[in-house]
Amino acid sequence: MNLQSELHKASLFQNLELLAGQVVEGFISGIHKSPFHGFSAEFAEHKIYNNGESTKHIDWKLFAKTDKLYTKRYEEETNLRCHMILDNSASMYYPEVGTLSLDNLNKIGFGVLAIASLMNILKRQRDAVGLSVYSDQYNFYSSEKSSERHHQMLLAKLSEISQETKPAKQTETYTYLHLIAEKIKRRSLIVLFTDMFQSSGDDAQLFEALRHLKYNKHEVILFHIMDKETEYSFDFENTPKRFLDVETGTYIDLYADSVKEVYEKEVESYFTELRLKCAQYKIKYVEVDVKDSFSLIMNTFMVERQKFM
Repeated sequence: MNLQSELHKASLFQNLELLAGQVVEGFISGIHKSPFHGFSAEFAEHKIYNNGESTKHIDWKLFAKTDKLYTKRYEEETNLRCHMILDNSASMYYPEVGTLSLDNLNKIGFGVLAIASLMNILKRQRDAVGLSVYSDQYNFYSSEKSSERHHQMLLAKLSEISQETKPAKQTETYTYLHLIAEKIKRRSLIVLFTDMFQSSGDDAQLFEALRHLKYNKHEVILFHIMDKETEYSFDFENTPKRFLDVETGTYIDLYADSVKEVYEKEVESYFTELRLKCAQYKIKYVEVDVKDSFSLIMNTFMVERQKFM
């Protein structure tokens, strides 16, 4: 049995670190002549040698080729702080998928594996990472650290989340984004994974909370996770169905085609407003389908990381 088959059989992300490592290795092997030529466990880039500096990190091989003195700059000189935020409300457990695996993900599974994969990159770069998880309350907070013990603790928490069977029913995303923003004191790259659904319909409060994340000169990436086939395109068979709001418990019985046009119009209007607000607040907004590969997550993160540095 090959490694990929074994990974697909790892029920409920029991070896999340191994899964995340495979995602990252696949990404690295796929970028080839990438703009991320400095991506490695240690070396970041060259800088011109200035008289009086230590000669310890001079690149003598490059000197032999160029007859100019350059030093290697290492990541410990340019560490960043990154804080991951995960929406753990009931709507994130859609669609129902049974056992989670790389090719069978709901929104929470996608978010968990995406964060674990980004943590793998941060670990290679010796960057500090923190984590916040919220649902109907502020479930978990850990400040940014770069130790192996801290890394393993966060992986254990993410694995625990992936195994939850009774998620919290309701959430007010804006409430917890405000609390998280208050906790992150030092300038950080903030990465938010959410489906942007909340129990309250007050979009103005949600947009204000997103803006709050930008205070203290933080940079913010918002990965908007969805099952595009059903949540965006409302692609269901036109047979009588019961549609249940997993966060409020309310439901409606109808034929999908009878509301499809109106539904798509309302969703597109909301998404457009969200895109515009994120652009206004200088938040990087990225729509993500749970059926997509993780390359979009990795590429976006690496580009924004370079800008942040």
